[in-house]
Amino acid sequence: MLRFALTRILMSVPTLLIVSVAVFGLIRLIPGDPASLMLGDLATPASIADLQARLGLDQSVPVQFGIWFGNLLKGDLGQSINSQQAVLPLILQRFWISAQIVLVAVALASLVAVPAGVLAAWKQDTSLDLSLVAVATLLLSIPTFWLGLLLLLFFGLKLEWLPVVGYVSIAENPLAGILYLIMPIMTLFLHEIGVILRMARASTLEVLRLDYITHARAKGLTESAVLWNHAFKNAFGPTWTLIGLVLGNLLGGIAVVETVFTIPGLGRLLVDSIFARDYPVIQGCMLFVAFTYVLVNLVIDLCYPIFDPRVTAQ
Repeated sequence: MLRFALTRILMSVPTLLIVSVAVFGLIRLIPGDPASLMLGDLATPASIADLQARLGLDQSVPVQFGIWFGNLLKGDLGQSINSQQAVLPLILQRFWISAQIVLVAVALASLVAVPAGVLAAWKQDTSLDLSLVAVATLLLSIPTFWLGLLLLLFFGLKLEWLPVVGYVSIAENPLAGILYLIMPIMTLFLHEIGVILRMARASTLEVLRLDYITHARAKGLTESAVLWNHAFKNAFGPTWTLIGLVLGNLLGGIAVVETVFTIPGLGRLLVDSIFARDYPVIQGCMLFVAFTYVLVNLVIDLCYPIFDPRVTAQ
């Protein structure tokens, strides 16, 4: 187990380094001078030169990377051009808002979709199985922005049960904060049910065809005991991996949902920074999202031996 954990951690180090180089290079590949683009058409040569000096753009690319990477190791992602705030605290503040939505949505989707997928596999080709697969496929096929707009129209405008757009911090007003987060959470919850249910069903079907399941049934065990005590644990491993991928993807790709519901999360910060040409924030958001994705999948890998005891033997 210790060897497995150390191997996965060491494998993440070069991945994070490659991500850092890629993010730095992508920003430098943007056509034109970043300082001129950020300051706009009315910028003077003196203001452009001043901003270039502040961002280190007057140095060679290797020197720029060395300075930037050194600051990165110290947790310094630079300063926002527009708000003059430090980038890392700004990202962490917005990330907490996005994390509340994503974590709750994925947790709820997993609690509903995993048992439903197992039951669909157990009742393969029955009306229950066909109905669950049809619902999962339908939910998976609807784009998140369209699903969010449907929820806004029905629960916000027609029924007037929930606030349409906006955000209130849960720390300031818990009840209002929860009401503003219900529809964004439900949007991701409904969409991800389809993804997780289909994986849970497929992995359970694969396990149910194995010889040890036939042996367990031959010993006279009940179907429920075979399903939950023998099949579920081995079938949940691939589903757990998918849940990690879904979680990482949503943390990095929640911009659409946050834009629909005007939630000031990390995705909305990235979109606003792109329109404002705030390159330090863009670079910081891209790097933070990439690091988060790698770390989430590292945690998923480290938890994998819990669901597959064979891994501990490696």
